[in-house]
Amino acid sequence: MAIVSAVANPDGDRRRLALHSPVDGRPIDELLVDGAAEVRAAVERARAAQIDWAARSIAERAVILRKAVGVISARRAEIADTITLETGKPRVEALGVEIVPSCDFLNYWATRAHRTLRPHRQRLHGYLRPFKQLYMQYQPLGVIAVITPWNAPFVLTLNPVVQALLAGNAVVFKPSEVTPRSGEWVARVLHEAGVPADVVQVLHGDGETGAALVDADIDKVCFTGSVGTGRKIAGRCAERFVPCSLELGGKDAMIVCADADLERAAGGAVYLSMFNTGQVCMSVERIYVVESVADEFIELVTRKAAEITYGPGDQDMGPLFWDRQRDLVAGHIKDAKDRGAQVLVGGDVGEGDGLYFQPTVLVDVHHGMKIMSEETFGPVAAIVRVRDEEEAIRLANDCRYGLSGSVFTRDRARARRIAARLTTGSVVHNDAGVIYGCPEAPFGGRKDSGLGQVNGVYALRGFTHAQPVLLDRWQPKRESIWYPYTAKTTRDLDDLIRVGFGTRLLRRILS
Repeated sequence: MAIVSAVANPDGDRRRLALHSPVDGRPIDELLVDGAAEVRAAVERARAAQIDWAARSIAERAVILRKAVGVISARRAEIADTITLETGKPRVEALGVEIVPSCDFLNYWATRAHRTLRPHRQRLHGYLRPFKQLYMQYQPLGVIAVITPWNAPFVLTLNPVVQALLAGNAVVFKPSEVTPRSGEWVARVLHEAGVPADVVQVLHGDGETGAALVDADIDKVCFTGSVGTGRKIAGRCAERFVPCSLELGGKDAMIVCADADLERAAGGAVYLSMFNTGQVCMSVERIYVVESVADEFIELVTRKAAEITYGPGDQDMGPLFWDRQRDLVAGHIKDAKDRGAQVLVGGDVGEGDGLYFQPTVLVDVHHGMKIMSEETFGPVAAIVRVRDEEEAIRLANDCRYGLSGSVFTRDRARARRIAARLTTGSVVHNDAGVIYGCPEAPFGGRKDSGLGQVNGVYALRGFTHAQPVLLDRWQPKRESIWYPYTAKTTRDLDDLIRVGFGTRLLRRILS
């Protein structure tokens, strides 16, 4: 049941892991673990291959990667089959959560990479402007290590890998040992599109493989996963001055204002806390509803959650993807019940052999409960009544996570005002989760939710070294401030300060 366990390997010293279906517990695969030697060899191959890949123009790289969209379209049924086999998620989520945004990311980055990464002139301000010209150019970092999770194994692997490749890097990536073949499809798709085999490579294994990759001769780590592992990676990278981006956990808050469209807000509360079985880093995990509309909102949420179907086959909701996650969700709900929470819908594991958990609605919850302070990552809508928006904002910020958040109101200006006071990486109006699907929007967390961003212009440039080149306009024999210092040097500098910075008009011209 999505249990990853060690099995004997008669062929050699390398470990093997057995995978079981989260749907019914049957064995579905075995995985040969890549050890430190395999990791070093892959990085060495990537280092050698990256030189030729970086020598290609951005446009050439983009043409190759754009072909991957056609490959995904042609192979979508096979990719979806693998995702549903390993995760048990409904096919609509394999297509809608994984494949559709992957195609969109490929189109977006391949179309815009040249504009974002091409060398360009940067206008100088002030007293240097008449004498110097500044150009910016973006150098690939080299070999990028990408380590990705099991909750969205295809799209969360493809997006950073594609950005790194367009920037001229080689990539060695490790998908989760829970969903290895879903992640492996990224390499298969890119190779079929024309990316050289050694320029993008996949490694398989558990935490030991990931640690070996972080410690290898790489130039950046891009990690999506737990806070605990993220801290370890940040520490290892800091010792070697290797940059890293960390997209970690979330405990996202949803604020329901008194003027919200309650039908939409209730539908959003249920879907956005339970799609992908609630296993989404920016899933709604805390709901704060203003007291004046709380009764109606809770009634709507209860009805909609009770209508969700779950189980194998063509259902609204599949199983949890990992046996460890079911125990964690059950533990959070038990803690909440023990501390006074009321279960309106669900609240227990599902029937049968699979890793199913009932769609759950909780009320009378508070911040002394794990369900309101620790990442649950399950299909749970936990609702808190608040006096007003002020209390909602205060409670939303009372959290060690700060990934994203949402505000449900009919007033867009109110949504922006509330968003400005939330300590989160992003905020969505009348929706949630979709922010990751906007490649234009920088996506990253604050507080314990991570470091750096994985979308937006600067995320793509983050896979490069932004190198400024300052050119001389006139090529004189010497600069006026070079040795030897004379009385004239002092007078010229004094005049520059007096005239250039002491006069309002000239200050404006030089700014």
